[in-house]
Amino acid sequence: MDATAGSIALARPTSDHAHRGRRRSPHRRRPSPADHGGVERLEGVALRAERLRRPRRGRRLRRDGTRRGGADIVDVGLESANKRLDVLDETAELERLDTAIETIERVDADVVFSIETRYAAVADAALDAGFDMVNDVCGFADPEMPDVCAAHDAAVVKMASPPDLERPGALTDVDDIYDALARNGFTEKTILDPAFGGWSEAKTLADDRETFRRLREFRGYGRPLLVSINRKNFLRDIAGRSTEAALPVSLAATSMAVERGAHVIRTHDVAETRDAALVGQAFARERHRDRAVEELDVTTVREAERHIARLGGDAAAASDAVARAFEVHAPSDMRQTLVEAASDAGVVCTGGDELFVAGTVSDLQTFADRITSASKALAGIAGEIRTSVE
Repeated sequence: MDATAGSIALARPTSDHAHRGRRRSPHRRRPSPADHGGVERLEGVALRAERLRRPRRGRRLRRDGTRRGGADIVDVGLESANKRLDVLDETAELERLDTAIETIERVDADVVFSIETRYAAVADAALDAGFDMVNDVCGFADPEMPDVCAAHDAAVVKMASPPDLERPGALTDVDDIYDALARNGFTEKTILDPAFGGWSEAKTLADDRETFRRLREFRGYGRPLLVSINRKNFLRDIAGRSTEAALPVSLAATSMAVERGAHVIRTHDVAETRDAALVGQAFARERHRDRAVEELDVTTVREAERHIARLGGDAAAASDAVARAFEVHAPSDMRQTLVEAASDAGVVCTGGDELFVAGTVSDLQTFADRITSASKALAGIAGEIRTSVE
């Protein structure tokens, strides 16, 4: 079934893992309490599902106030997000990992700690040391990553990327991004990230906007979905805002993303983003979800195709899975022709001076063909319907 907001609990560690002690490596340098070198980012991630949070008795996040703002996950990065800097190799990340471990030990927080890495060996060491989950920015380019995460029964975020450890997120086309998420498979606790942002020089703002428009398609794998859109260029450019002034556009997009099916929102503005996510959740369309039947959130033929592919069905059926509705302004002497053509095509057509026309994409295409054949005067209406359902 399609993953629901509640199913993000898949990412919760098992009870043994949640309460085990944090093991320190005896082989690497121990930084002083004041030393934060090697930990490039400590970020909050606002989450829709409260059940992901694991209990940590008496802990509160004091370093930057992230937990007080409502974050469920704190993602710790071992290297800079600046794409102009060289990528750290596995050895360099392992050398920095001890600092990350020391950092989370000094942070009192009722949150899940995530390690951002592209290397299975680093993920393995981090999970051994007490991290709860992994954020793989190279989308299983290291083929050992899924096995490592599965062995630890740990959740893993899989970001769409080419099979290259030095080119995270370097994809532009939405279909390529979607296909990349399936490469090297999934674990039972995989969360998908379609990789918004300037991960490569080739990626444009238009590419990110198209990915966002088609966000529901990424629910087609039936996996929880994470989006990272905080103050991203493709949003702030719409309103002509600087990064500093881009919070409002981020919050607007956050509500939209949650309404379109995102389960996890990565952000630096935790309290505000959490509020926006709750608004999006509150106004999302209610769908039936039970043991045997779940209503899917499908609004386009492409979205239907994604789910049908996952379920092993016939992709041609997608055009019968999505309905569209129109108000049609037709010449009075052509209305009966429209009604008769609609009846033949299995399309609803009713009304007075203006007509309400509705049907599946497949039936509407048939309807457009019928009215074109019936009268040249209706060719313009037929063309508009065809264009709108393509």
